Amino acid sequence: MAETVVAVDGVTKRFAGHTAVKNLSLRVDRGGIFGLLGPNGAGKSTTIRMIMNIFLPDEGKVTVLGSTAGSRQLASRIGYLPEERGLYPKMRVIDQIVFLAEAKGIARSVARKKADDWLARLELTDWTTKKVQDLSKGMQQKIQFIGALLHEPELVILDEPFSGLDPVNSKTMREVVVEIARQGRTVLFSTHIMEHAEKMCDHIVIIAHGEKRVDGTLGQIKRDFGGQHVALAFTRNAERASRVLQDRTLVSKVSDFGATAEVELAAGESGDRLLETLVREGVGLSRFQIVEASLQSIFEAKVGAEGARATAVREES
Repeated sequence: MAETVVAVDGVTKRFAGHTAVKNLSLRVDRGGIFGLLGPNGAGKSTTIRMIMNIFLPDEGKVTVLGSTAGSRQLASRIGYLPEERGLYPKMRVIDQIVFLAEAKGIARSVARKKADDWLARLELTDWTTKKVQDLSKGMQQKIQFIGALLHEPELVILDEPFSGLDPVNSKTMREVVVEIARQGRTVLFSTHIMEHAEKMCDHIVIIAHGEKRVDGTLGQIKRDFGGQHVALAFTRNAERASRVLQDRTLVSKVSDFGATAEVELAAGESGDRLLETLVREGVGLSRFQIVEASLQSIFEAKVGAEGARATAVREES
């Protein structure tokens, strides 16, 4: 039986009459990558802050690495990247990293060597002696990422770690996260970017309005969601395709991205009639493939159109 690293049991948290998290329970097993997903205001950051003992739950209990959340002996075993980044702008980059390492019990000489190695890996060596305030927001995020990992914690908690990063830096940090998991350590991260979660996570929980909507491995979640799904990519006349996809005798649900779409076929449909109709309407297709439901389509179905739109706006911002 897998060892539980984080246990959230029946947790509720309220703020000024607003219930941010409601009777939430989840388990994070040792090793691998656990994704906590949800739209803006779903309660992801509140949940993580209760795991980190920054907030105390009004009801329920949180256990981390076998101890009550907040136990002093946990500090050196956990690496935490908060959603709201917090660095000292006047400090030099190297001094900031060493300071964060010393706070975790790492000797200064060891911290300096490890910091140099991490700066080289994340292509920040040229910024070693610059002040933190001279770095871009993406670079500052990488500095705090180093601070969360330098002491080699067995549990890594990352709150929206890829938010605001360009594709190159996002890829670099994803590679580090995957490497950590392959070493047998545990990563828990929150995200609103479904592509990251679908490609990286071993286990996923989706929450909305503070309540759990989905809990399981990606394969299990897709099997439970069911339905026949088709992935489409258009080369011409996408606007005609959009009209075809509004026919509920052909498709029951649509995730329309303009140049591409994912649809759930109507009950009893195999896809043949949909393909025939699209071709007859003059729609050019570079892809027509029966697929499993994407995590994005499952997310939209579980959190509702309003929550999905809020997440999409944030992704584009």
